[in-house]
Amino acid sequence: MKTIAVKPPSQKRFISRLPLYLTVSRLFISPLFLFIYLKSQWLGISFQVLPFILIGLAILSELSDIFDGYLARRHKVVTDLGKILDPMADSITRITMLLAFTQGIVKLPLFLIMLFLFRDGIINCLRTLCALKGFTLAARKSGKFKAILQGITIFAILLLMVGYNLSWISLPLLRLISFNCVLVTAIYAILSGLEYLWVNRLYIKQSI
Repeated sequence: MKTIAVKPPSQKRFISRLPLYLTVSRLFISPLFLFIYLKSQWLGISFQVLPFILIGLAILSELSDIFDGYLARRHKVVTDLGKILDPMADSITRITMLLAFTQGIVKLPLFLIMLFLFRDGIINCLRTLCALKGFTLAARKSGKFKAILQGITIFAILLLMVGYNLSWISLPLLRLISFNCVLVTAIYAILSGLEYLWVNRLYIKQSI
């Protein structure tokens, strides 16, 4: 006769909450990313080393995003809170990282980042409002692709910083490529937001 191992209640609770812990961890990584980028000289971090530290933080953030969803599905602990909090944490994390690049050597125009903030602010407010009315609006594939584009853009800018350190590219070229990458991503973000509003228009009408 096979013996079925029963997990202790404390372990079950930890496993059920682990996806949420990973989601919340991204909210701590993003301000750390911002602080290190802006205060690297004060922290004694050379500009040659800075991009690699930021790449490490960005990788940690992306891994937490991958594993929180994977663990939630594997252990069947997908919750309405998770459906709301996960995309919200993604939004805050990536926008904070992009916001950092409006300063320092990259100098992205602030209005580009405001487009992301405007788009995600409206979507998150409506998603929360619908949840209060009993409608859970899950993230759509277009929104997930938007998040992937943002992640690729962040890594691209960091790699451009490495290239600049190695004298492979000039500062004007770094800024030009960074601007164009973020512009394309911002345009797609707005379009995906409009698609999200259109698909969920009936739920939104009932909730407003």
